[in-house]
Amino acid sequence: MGYYFTPPLYAAIWLKIEKLADLEPAVPENIEEIKDIEYKNVNGKSLQLDIYRPKNLNKPAPLLLFIHGGSWKSGKRSDYLVYLLSYAQKGYITATVSYRLLKDGPYPACIEDINDAISWLYKNAGSFGYDSSRIALIGGSAGAHLALLASYGWGKNEMITDSTGSAVHTRMVKAVVDIYGPVDLTTEYARNQSLVTSFLASKWEESPEVFREASPVTYLDKNDPPTMILQGTADRLVPASQSDRLKEMLDSLDVPNVYYRLPGWPHTMDIALRVNKYCQTKMDEFFRQYLN
Repeated sequence: MGYYFTPPLYAAIWLKIEKLADLEPAVPENIEEIKDIEYKNVNGKSLQLDIYRPKNLNKPAPLLLFIHGGSWKSGKRSDYLVYLLSYAQKGYITATVSYRLLKDGPYPACIEDINDAISWLYKNAGSFGYDSSRIALIGGSAGAHLALLASYGWGKNEMITDSTGSAVHTRMVKAVVDIYGPVDLTTEYARNQSLVTSFLASKWEESPEVFREASPVTYLDKNDPPTMILQGTADRLVPASQSDRLKEMLDSLDVPNVYYRLPGWPHTMDIALRVNKYCQTKMDEFFRQYLN
């Protein structure tokens, strides 16, 4: 549930059938990089985020917050540089956040951190030039799971505040992009998946309520933000049925959404240059419609 090379995709890249996207691009001269900003400290562990913004920015821009994957146990916030820098060059301000991984604590530590990061970003919009009323969350795999949880209202009884001290909630997120993320941890596949049971530190037979609580679909309602779904049909880690279910539920609630099902592509499909370009093209359209 994060970036890694699946055998078919690795073979395609090795055989030069597919080109690999540049996952470690250099920061262009026209982009300002602000790194290692502490948004939270947990028992001495510093949780940080990075921000990228155009140097010629002359008015508040939308903020795109990218959340890395890694099965809730690995990955780093720089994993999404390919998106962070591309979208900063397109005129957005982008951010990427670290959160507690499994070694630092099981669920709900990571989603608590994501909600706190969103709260910090609301409060500090004026310092970095983005518009706090136009924030989108984007995640891949486990990062998509966290993006959806935060966007759909996990912890909705816990209010956060903006820079004026007024109560707001993570539902203020204006749009969310789900790139092959798990959405329902109560399915037979999910509740028997060792990555899920390790993440939840629980077994279905013991605590089914935890599996429901950690599932983004639990929080769906008609007020949820517009959602984009990107899913490969050959994904063996997060089955396409997960994205199919989310699409069906969003439609039933009349929540604006778009779903792109990419035939034959596996998990982490967007490390392939062709797929990455496709994903960005579709995200461009989505952000123009709901953030601008």
